[in-house]
Amino acid sequence: MDIAPPSATDGFINSPAELLRELQLDPALPELDAARRREFPLHVPRSFVRRMRCGDPRDPLFLQVWPAAAEAMETAGFSLDAVGELGQREAGGVIRKYHGRALIVTTGACAVNCRYCFRRHFPYAQSAADGHDWHTTLDTLAADPSISEAILSGGDPLSLSNARLAALVHGLDAIPHLKRLRIHTRVPVVQPSRVDAGCIGWLTGGRLQRIVVVHANHANEIDADVAAACQRLRGTGALLLNQSVLLRGVNDSATALATLSYRLCEVGILPYYLHMLDRVQGAAHFEVQELEATRLMKELVAELPGYLVPRLVREISGRLAKTRVQWSD
Repeated sequence: MDIAPPSATDGFINSPAELLRELQLDPALPELDAARRREFPLHVPRSFVRRMRCGDPRDPLFLQVWPAAAEAMETAGFSLDAVGELGQREAGGVIRKYHGRALIVTTGACAVNCRYCFRRHFPYAQSAADGHDWHTTLDTLAADPSISEAILSGGDPLSLSNARLAALVHGLDAIPHLKRLRIHTRVPVVQPSRVDAGCIGWLTGGRLQRIVVVHANHANEIDADVAAACQRLRGTGALLLNQSVLLRGVNDSATALATLSYRLCEVGILPYYLHMLDRVQGAAHFEVQELEATRLMKELVAELPGYLVPRLVREISGRLAKTRVQWSD
């Protein structure tokens, strides 16, 4: 597996004790036991940690990465395969759930382990494309002319090296029935230095329309370095969108969501989706109930111009598309 190296200024924190020391937090803060933590360890770039408030155990960025003791709770209605992907896997890391689109699980590697991740139990060793030659992935997509959009996912595709990504994108550009290339990534937000000249190189040009969907949940995630990374991405001609997850304690207020939308607009990104939590085991403590979510959306609609209001959606296993969460005025 050809993974992009961290920049000299980044580096990662992988120890709960080190993270608590760095943020001047109580070393006795309840955390997930070591045995369970090994299944989905703490992993966060130092550049992201620097945006967290020291001494605040309720900081919205900290809560997204801290392996809380609550993750050990077994919760009814939550599963290991929250969105029903395991039965949709094909050769070369391809997952097909929706008409006209094919998702490529490019790698299991990620710049940050978000504790609410719906793929936290995903069997990457058996399912990701990084254990295969790209030829298998490309052959799978080339064999079906009904596919018009390729979606790079993971893990995080930007965890791979520029050389490996360039090879994949070049191969996708050569498949005549493909029209669009969509890249889902949290890296520009949590590790903006990774959006380097090499990354811009393989994103620029090419036959396929480029769409980059970043993942920010709170306005505090978007600092000057992230803004600069987004400017570099916009320079490629790619359309930039954002998707968020509605998370209890992180962004479950109209003020937090509106501030995020305004901040995204400032850096040239349009809000796209606001996801209800995917009900994956270990993340139940993040769930916001639908009634509360619709109340927040009513407040957002009253506050924001229409183009800054994200669509509230839920992914339901077996459905042919994401399900819009409806509400009445």
